[in-house]
Amino acid sequence: MDNEEDSTIPDISPFESIRKVNEDGFEYWSARDLAKILGYTEFRKFNNAIQKAEAACENSGQQVADHFAHLGGMVNIGSGAKRKVEDVHLSRYACYLLIQNSDPSKEIVALGQTYFAVQTRRQERADELAALSEDQRRLYLRGQLTDHNRQLAEAASHAGVVKPLDFAIFQDHGYMGLYGGLRTKDIHSRKGLKKSQQILDHMGSTELAANLFRATQTEDKIRREGIRTKEKANRTHFEVGKKVRQTIEELGGTMPENLPTPKESIQQIQQKEQKRLKQAPQLSIFDEPLETDS
Repeated sequence: MDNEEDSTIPDISPFESIRKVNEDGFEYWSARDLAKILGYTEFRKFNNAIQKAEAACENSGQQVADHFAHLGGMVNIGSGAKRKVEDVHLSRYACYLLIQNSDPSKEIVALGQTYFAVQTRRQERADELAALSEDQRRLYLRGQLTDHNRQLAEAASHAGVVKPLDFAIFQDHGYMGLYGGLRTKDIHSRKGLKKSQQILDHMGSTELAANLFRATQTEDKIRREGIRTKEKANRTHFEVGKKVRQTIEELGGTMPENLPTPKESIQQIQQKEQKRLKQAPQLSIFDEPLETDS
C-alpha cells in the first residue's frame, strides 16, 4: 500500500502579498513596497541597504542589472503638480540579498530573511530539477515521495490512522480526491500493473509531482490543524487531493488518470543508472536503492 477541508486559509506572508508579475510573466518586488514593510520611514535610508545588496550581488558573480532594475517616474502630488519618484524592481535573489543587508534588530527583517532564503532555495531546486532528463526527474521525485509518504504516515498515525486497513482507507481518500473518484486498485488496474507492482513506480514525472504535492500538503494540514480523528484525516486527504486536481484543471493540465504510463518502471531506470555508474564511476544522487512504499 502506498505510504502515502474544513480548510483554514493560512496567512499570506507580507512579502508574498507585495510580489508582482510583469507583462512578460517575470516576478518582481518594488523596493518602495519592501521598504514600507520593513519599517523604513525614508526611502533614502533604504537606498543604503540597496547599495550594499548590489555590491554583494556583483561579488557573487551575478549581473546587477539582472536583479536590480532602477526606475524613475512622475507622480501627481495634487493641483496638477508632479514630482519624480525613484523605485527599484527587485528579483527574488535581490530581495534575499537586500534583506540580509537590512537592520537585523527588526523582527520583520528576521521574518523576511527566512522567507526569501526558503523561496530562493526552492527556486534553485526547481531550476536543478528542470535541467534533469525525464528519467532523472522520475527517480528524484520518486525518492521524494518515499520520504514524504513516510512523514505523511507518521502524521496520519497521530490522527488515529493506525491499523493497516485504516491506512488503506486513508490512502484511498487521497487518491479519490486527486483521481476523480478512482481508488488505489482502480489506478492500478488502469495502468495494467501486476499485483506486486507499485503504482508510484509506474508514474511519469508530472504525475509523481502531483502526488508529491498531495502528500506534502496533506501532512502539513493534518499537523497544522492538529487533526485527531481518522474520519477527519480521511476527509482532509480527499479534499487536498481534490484541490490539487482542481488546480491542474484550472491550469489546463491533463488529469492524472489520463497521463500515459511510462514503459519503464522506476526499478528499471535505476538499474540502468547503476549500470552506467559502474562503467563510469562518479557520485550520483540516484545510486541509492529506493524503499518500497508498501
